[in-house]
Amino acid sequence: MLTTYRAVLSLPGTALFSFTALWSRLPISMTGLGIVLLVSERTGSYGRAGVVAAAYVLATAALGPLQGRLADRFGQPRVLWIVGALYAVGMALMLLAIDQNWSSPLPHLCAAVAGIATPQTGSMVRARWTHAVTERSQLHTAFSIEAVIDEIVFVVGPVLVTFLTLQVADVSGLVVAGAAATLGSWALALQRHTSPPRFEQTGAPRIAMGWRLLGPVVAVSVALGMLFGSTEVVVVAFTKEQGRAGAAGAVLAVWAAGSLLAGLVVGALPQTHHPLRRLRSAVLVLGLLFAPLGLLPSVAWLAAGMFLAGAMISPALISMVNLIELGVPQSRLTEALTWTGTGMAVGVAPGAAIAGRVIDGHGAQAGFVVPLVAGLAGALTAWTIGSDADRAAR
Repeated sequence: MLTTYRAVLSLPGTALFSFTALWSRLPISMTGLGIVLLVSERTGSYGRAGVVAAAYVLATAALGPLQGRLADRFGQPRVLWIVGALYAVGMALMLLAIDQNWSSPLPHLCAAVAGIATPQTGSMVRARWTHAVTERSQLHTAFSIEAVIDEIVFVVGPVLVTFLTLQVADVSGLVVAGAAATLGSWALALQRHTSPPRFEQTGAPRIAMGWRLLGPVVAVSVALGMLFGSTEVVVVAFTKEQGRAGAAGAVLAVWAAGSLLAGLVVGALPQTHHPLRRLRSAVLVLGLLFAPLGLLPSVAWLAAGMFLAGAMISPALISMVNLIELGVPQSRLTEALTWTGTGMAVGVAPGAAIAGRVIDGHGAQAGFVVPLVAGLAGALTAWTIGSDADRAAR
């Protein structure tokens, strides 16, 4: 296993840009939670905190693909310099608006500015890998590395922002998140030698994106977002009903750890099946693993079940990225990759809201039906990808 990863990370510049993208992605898991913690601390209103956080998340989701398109057209360095600066401005204005208790909708608009400029370094670094590897088989390992890094981000980020906000200073969590995004994007911009070539716009029509493949894949990512968003709410409710509310973070960390370990294993193994087949299987199994969770009697059993479910997350996401890389033109790869992130972001909020309604009406155990249905819907959508789109990705 170590030999496989060593061979990929020893390629010129790869370890550096992958590490840079790790800490530049921390705001993905820090900023939304940090906004909720800060605004609720200052105002005592979780409702207001949620709306400000929603403005940030929705702006990130809506403009992410545009940032990817600009990176493909003008080159990553130029875009990274600009969005890094704009993100810093947006975060500073949002913190000022919250600190000075500016009236609505000013805090929301400032949060939206930061959201619009959130650096899409996860998609950009995956695009770099497609140009850095020397053998096609190495690309699967490279994408596995990035999936593992995503899990590290989602394990470390929430813990870090909660500690900084509640134990150091209430604004420190968001300050650190803003600095990580801005400095990380600028550090990645400096690594010009590993940046993919930019694709100049000519008078000819733009190369088609390949929506017959990408559209269903984005729909699958929306379903996964609903699964992720609902699961977080259900776990919090379940642990609270069991009288162990403080264990929610640990259970979610175990969930992420299952995905992290699975990503490491998958990345080291040769892949004999087409990524579309792997995607269908992983999403189906992920959904089905939620079926017994509502029947489990304790938090300890829930943690064990969540670990197993988490082991299907990285394989699903790795297969999704592999499928897109095969089926989308290189000139639009970064843009295409950002669409999956947008899909997941779009799915998180309704997933959490639906789970909340189910829990309020029927209890936490019934809430596990929501991620189960979301996973099965995602698997069904993956199976609707037709043979033409399948061949396009070969």
